[in-house]
Amino acid sequence: MKVTVYSDYVCPFCYLGKHPLEEALKEVENVEVEWKPFQLRPEGSEPLSPNSSYIQQGWKFGVQPLAEKLGVEMILPTMDPHPSTKKAHRGFLFANEHGKGSEYAQAVLAGFWTKGKEIGDVNVLADIAENLGLDRALFIDAVSSTSNDHSIQNPSFINAVPSFIIGDTVLQGVQSKEAFIQALNNQKQVEQSSLSCDIDGNC
Repeated sequence: MKVTVYSDYVCPFCYLGKHPLEEALKEVENVEVEWKPFQLRPEGSEPLSPNSSYIQQGWKFGVQPLAEKLGVEMILPTMDPHPSTKKAHRGFLFANEHGKGSEYAQAVLAGFWTKGKEIGDVNVLADIAENLGLDRALFIDAVSSTSNDHSIQNPSFINAVPSFIIGDTVLQGVQSKEAFIQALNNQKQVEQSSLSCDIDGNC
């Protein structure tokens, strides 16, 4: 059984949203989590300033209260503007090819939202990759190349992040642990029912 997660590293709700999922996975076994890139602000979009009223209001009345409710410690990174995530997503593709996609995605999210790391900087990303056991020079080459940018195109069926896809169910935004458990158990039943034959021998 698999959960596919579409997220962007500069999305605070993507960082918050993974915590209830992690709690749910402690109670539902044999679940694979697959991360997918999504750019909230692709090339040509105006970068966001953490000092703008939009970000300040969203942080004060949306992100911060929810973080406190979930017991998640996080900060509002102060670099102005917040970085483009294209290079970070290129790094994810490299890490994923080498079996470290999930670890990388979570490390970049945590690095930005708990330590305020400049995740638009190749060397900052390379530090993260190297700590995961990835080859630094090869990682920098991958992040500096545009050859895999076609894999970072936002899919048309995703219009908000985080989005969690479990079978035919799409959960958008920060969900409760209970919502994840219900969706996972429903999908488990669907998958188990497909592994059977009826009395007429139809399988």
